[in-house]
Amino acid sequence: MSLNIRTYRDLTEPDRSGLVNQIAAQRRRVADRLATVRRVVAVLSGKGGVGKSFVTAGLARALARSGRATGVLDADFNGPTAPQLLHLPVARCTLHEDGIEPLVSAEGVRCFSMALLLEDGRPLAFRGPETEGHVWRETLEAAALREFLADVAWGALDELLVDLPPGVQRFQELTELLPVPPAGLAVTIPTPESRDAVRRALRAAIDRRATPLGVVENMVGGPFAGGAADELAAEFGLPVLARIPWHPTPDIWDALATRIGAASPERA
Repeated sequence: MSLNIRTYRDLTEPDRSGLVNQIAAQRRRVADRLATVRRVVAVLSGKGGVGKSFVTAGLARALARSGRATGVLDADFNGPTAPQLLHLPVARCTLHEDGIEPLVSAEGVRCFSMALLLEDGRPLAFRGPETEGHVWRETLEAAALREFLADVAWGALDELLVDLPPGVQRFQELTELLPVPPAGLAVTIPTPESRDAVRRALRAAIDRRATPLGVVENMVGGPFAGGAADELAAEFGLPVLARIPWHPTPDIWDALATRIGAASPERA
């Protein structure tokens, strides 16, 4: 028996739930909140363990030192680490009429993370049926991403870096929420296995009309062998923006921030 599965876009008869209007209103909230953000940059790789969060934090701190207003949205809800990497205390959220106040690092990076909502050491748990969680969990995580974008008072930013979890699902959710597709920053380690995973993530990003900025190769000079960054750069026609060693110095991050800043939209 064939299944006739429709989305909200296929609704033609009156919708008593007001689903179409709800979705439109939610997207307007995101667009309104991000109207003062010049660029959203999705930090992606397609796999775990390559140091996306480490690169996001190092880049954010360097961008802020260079004078660019920078925010970090930690979109890895099940493994949130942005506050620790930005040397932020895990504190309770502050609510204002205008929204949720992000934490601000010593360098001025504005950050919001699921780590600010979870009790120390507790896993992320949504309220819902105890069985068949796979049916509704992704929907709730997508809703959480929307709330982080729409309800956090990001203010005027040059760059909002979104630290994505492994895979491409969260990136797809992000592009569906944003008024325009984000820029993409691909992070890899040198190995062929990482190259193959990042290749898939980059292809998914391009298929979603994202603008890839380039490739960052992390954990260079350690036990991982290969030339993933050069191979990905050649395949996609992208620059290798940085090669991050095991113990990077501030000048490495500053150089990466300069290259990212040079590719940013013109200031008004």
